[in-house]
Amino acid sequence: MKKQLAILAFVGVLASSTLFAQDDSNASAPSASTSVTQAASEPEAEDMSFHEVLKDWFIQGGPTFMTPVLICLILGLAFSIERIITLNLATTNTRKLLGQIEDALSKGGVNAALEVTRNTRGPVASIFTQGLMRYSEGIDMVEKSIVSYGGVEMGKLERGLIWISLFISLGPMLGFFGTVVGMVQAFAAIEAAGDISPNIVAQGMKVALITTVGGLVVGMVLQVFYNYLVSKIDSLVNTMEDASISLVDLLVRHKLVSHK
Repeated sequence: MKKQLAILAFVGVLASSTLFAQDDSNASAPSASTSVTQAASEPEAEDMSFHEVLKDWFIQGGPTFMTPVLICLILGLAFSIERIITLNLATTNTRKLLGQIEDALSKGGVNAALEVTRNTRGPVASIFTQGLMRYSEGIDMVEKSIVSYGGVEMGKLERGLIWISLFISLGPMLGFFGTVVGMVQAFAAIEAAGDISPNIVAQGMKVALITTVGGLVVGMVLQVFYNYLVSKIDSLVNTMEDASISLVDLLVRHKLVSHK
């Protein structure tokens, strides 16, 4: 009888230990699956593309404040790209053009030179055209017409820069406006809750910081384009001035101008 009771007790201990083992395995299974899920979600967060990251920041910053900043960036880039294309098309091989004009003057006179300049694109060729059209009025008139029309061409080259300058100033200002509004929201939330808690002020601070970053990025990007355009225009203006002097020298050399 004692032997049977001992056997029953041993069987009960084995059964209880088996149940505990099953409970432990069932309890550890969710944690393992949870860790697997977290491990799978972390690569997904890390694998976000640059476009998705920008979209996430745009949403977190608030479309109300980020949309005007984005519009400034788009319009500023549009004006910058248009100016870059225009200025590159306005660039002329001045030395080659002067050589063609000199050959035309030697072979066909002023009319042949005018034909060359009218068929050449760019502000330098336009200035040459104006100077050649005034050759019969004397060297002084040629120089005055070149200077006057040079100012007109310079105004055409600088067209649109004022708008890029506006967006350079307006982008950061809109970003700082979002910053101020975000801070106001943060303090309003603190006042409503009666307590200073990170969870309360986090949303307002996030809007403030993201809009500031967006505005500064717009200003920096457009400033780079603006400086490039200004340097390009300065280079074209210097080229026009040097070419104008060379044109007058050509006319004097071929005795096509006289002092009146």
